[in-house]
Amino acid sequence: MAVYSPFILIFSTSFLFFAFAMARKQHCPSGLLRPATGLGKEKLSHLHFYFHDIVSGPNPTAVRVASAPMTNNSATGFGAVVMIDNPLTEGPEPTSKLVGRAQGIYALASQETVGLLMAMNFAFMDGKYNGSTLSVLGRNAVFSDVREMPVVGGSGLFRFARGYAQAHTHWFDLKTGDAIVEYNVYVMHY
Repeated sequence: MAVYSPFILIFSTSFLFFAFAMARKQHCPSGLLRPATGLGKEKLSHLHFYFHDIVSGPNPTAVRVASAPMTNNSATGFGAVVMIDNPLTEGPEPTSKLVGRAQGIYALASQETVGLLMAMNFAFMDGKYNGSTLSVLGRNAVFSDVREMPVVGGSGLFRFARGYAQAHTHWFDLKTGDAIVEYNVYVMHY
């Protein structure tokens, strides 16, 4: 029968305890988000607003910045890239109270249907979320009734945000291409 020295047993036990403690921290990043960091308890927020995508007139808020040679011949607009700085309002009317802006790009990314790749920030300018942002990155199948896109992050009061945004077309002008889109955003944040 083998005899183990007390040093080896103490060293092995200490090493295993240390390795277990480190592995637990590695696999549980929420351990880094303790209340002492000032983040507090995680909560779910629901935000509701209207997105005004204006491509026509003297002051458009959505401007095509790039396109492929085939874009104008494509039934879906495939290849077009649009930069946006769209108002976000409390109600659907353009004169409704401004709560923020949607800033970023969308690209027509499908050859089969009208599908947008959306990469945008909702920059809030009013109320308790003033100065905070949410980042959305995903596919927007614009002719579907309700579209869902992931919220992939945020800043300010939305640090460590995650969730989803649901878009529903409230109004669309076929002649000009202008649209008002209702957004319901559900986001987990600290």
